[in-house]
This record gives sequence, structure tokens and C-alpha cells, in this order.
Amino acid sequence: MDDLQLKNILEAILMSAGKPLSADKLVKMFEQEPRPSITQVKKQLKLLQSDCDGRGIELVEVASGFRYQGRQEYGAYVAKLWEVKPQRYSRASLETLALIAYRQPVTRADIEEVRGVSVSSSIMKTLMEREWIQIVGHRDVPGRPAMYATTKQFLDYFNLKSLDQLPTLSEIKDLSKLEPELDLDNKLADSTEAVDAKSEPASPESETKDSAELSTPDDESVH
Repeated sequence: MDDLQLKNILEAILMSAGKPLSADKLVKMFEQEPRPSITQVKKQLKLLQSDCDGRGIELVEVASGFRYQGRQEYGAYVAKLWEVKPQRYSRASLETLALIAYRQPVTRADIEEVRGVSVSSSIMKTLMEREWIQIVGHRDVPGRPAMYATTKQFLDYFNLKSLDQLPTLSEIKDLSKLEPELDLDNKLADSTEAVDAKSEPASPESETKDSAELSTPDDESVH
């Protein structure tokens, strides 16, 4: 198999996948021997990324692998594909997600101590159903409370390869500066504009104590 054929096959797979694929998984797509090496695949992936220069789509690497998606500057146009009313996340939900992302692993008690108010079960349920957080263990104290951390899906959704790419806490003095990182209107091209993205309806998340809300469309482009 020559390099051009390999590149074309990889492009076809990624455009049809509906989810990010790692270089290892791409190698396994080739059943006939000899398979392309991981080095050959990565070389062609870089070329595919270069091919996207000046185009409306880009090939990005996130935590789970590589995926094609629309560029952020065209988000307003791509957003018109989804007619479902965007799900709304309360400020309390975003604060909870941010605390888990920066202080993981944490318990609900840890989050409540920082926020100064109780964390509703519905917030934790919503974040877990969205597959942005998961239980990674239990703290060895009376009651053995669950400890939460973010997932690969969280990284994929916000176009991150690792938690190291989150802005440092010294760069964020309050939630209003963090909100653009969590606002899907601004991150549309990073996730919902992926060529495989789809929307699904969801109920609004609310908390009367925290009325400020951000709009975020629901999608399946991240797991």
C-alpha cells in the first residue's frame, strides 16, 4: 500500500467514524498483512491535518484520538443544523464541573465546602449522564463518599488532549472568566460541529440560588 492510498483510507475512516479514533485503533482497521505501522499512520495524519489548512474543516487530536470537525469561526452557520432547543446549564452546574476538573478527585463534600452551598443530586446526575464526570473511587473515611473526576469525553467535548491544556487557576480569577471555556456557544466548532455530531433534547438544569445560566447544545459527538 502506498502513502497516498493509506492517507485516503484514513481520511475515509475518520470522516465516517462518528467519534474520535486513536492512531492505534486506526492501525487495527487494516486486517491484511503487513499492516501500516503506527509511525506511518501518524505521518499520514499530520499530512491530513495540513490538507485542512484554509478549509472549513480541521482534523484535531483530542483525548480519545483524531476527528474531523468544523472550524470555530463557522460555528454560527453549522449551529443552524440543530433545531432542538439548546440545553441550559446553571451557574451552579458549571461551578461544580470546574471544581471537579481542577481539584479532582473530589467528593461532593469537597465541592460544597468550596461553594458554600449544597450540591444538588440533579447536578451530579446530569454531569454523569453527560459522561463528563465519573466515580473513580471512594475516600477512606466514615461513609466512604464517592470521589469524582472528569472523563475522556469531557476532554473530547472541550477539544482538549489532556487536563494540562486547561487554563491555570492563576489565569482565572472568577467564574465569569471561566465561562467562555465552558460555554458551548463559543466551543461549537470544537465539539458540536464535528462532522459526526448530532443533537438530543434535554431538560433544563436549574438551581434557584444560582440563576445565571449559559446555553449549551447537547450532542453525541463526544461519548
